[in-house]
Amino acid sequence: MVILLGATGYIGQAFASELARRKIPFNPLSRSQLDYTNFRALRSVLLKERPEFLVNAAGFTGKPNVDACENQRGETVAGNVTLAQTVAQACDSAGVALGFVSSGCIYTGAKVRRECGTWAVEDRLTEPLVSELLARRSDRVAGFGEGDEPNFCFSHNNCSFYSGTKALAEEVMSCFPDFYVWRLRIPFDEFDGHRNYLSKVQRYAKVYQNWNSVSHRRDFVAACLDTWLQKVPGGIYNVVNPGYVSTQEVVAKIQQRLKPGWAPAFWQSDDEFYRFGAVTPRSNCILDTTKILKAGIRIRPVAEALDEALARWLPENKK
Repeated sequence: MVILLGATGYIGQAFASELARRKIPFNPLSRSQLDYTNFRALRSVLLKERPEFLVNAAGFTGKPNVDACENQRGETVAGNVTLAQTVAQACDSAGVALGFVSSGCIYTGAKVRRECGTWAVEDRLTEPLVSELLARRSDRVAGFGEGDEPNFCFSHNNCSFYSGTKALAEEVMSCFPDFYVWRLRIPFDEFDGHRNYLSKVQRYAKVYQNWNSVSHRRDFVAACLDTWLQKVPGGIYNVVNPGYVSTQEVVAKIQQRLKPGWAPAFWQSDDEFYRFGAVTPRSNCILDTTKILKAGIRIRPVAEALDEALARWLPENKK
């Protein structure tokens, strides 16, 4: 049996669906049933029920987006750092394996090989030369690996409060190397909704061009569960669809599949976006998937996942 925390959230719902599809018994434990922020209460339940695995998909993202975390700092720390530590300690004490949903938003940019052959982190992917390499899918561009230190975090003094807490949560989880830490990036699928990246792009008053790794929601939870079921070694895994995509490319796919006459306005520059479109800095980054693929976990390429989501698109008013 699996215990699932955060089952009503955007990612938690996908875990619940995938567990049910695989006919794996699970308990979607809610805060109304048990205050799992309480170490003793959670440990007691784990010792009593003896689950094989616990998925921690709970956390605090802010509504409608991470800008809200700037004014809800106590809740953000409690939901993203303190809770992660409490759950990990309870699982460790009770001898229960754990999978923790983390985020790739602790990075900004990508690694670029210079003409002299050395590699350097470029934190602004919209710079013309970097953007040209990305558009060509040049082998001079590489994503961040699991062993790379976060560069969009409190210690770099360049991040949103949300990203800072996610980086702190990974520091907490480093004390439990046998547990899984699954990094998610910009989730999407075919179901229209306010948390879906493809929906957000269509609803923005202005669209912000950048480059990112992204995670198809069903692919993400399937890959996460496979790490456990296939007994892959514990640790951090970048769970994104291999490859990366730009906002402009996503817009073009939406135009092709859903809205032929749609012509959204774009912010003219990063400076304009951050002056008028956002309260706090955003993470735009590329993650490397070599580790999880070498572990034998199958995740389809990003272009294939995006095309399928748009081909099967289900508008919110038709669900």
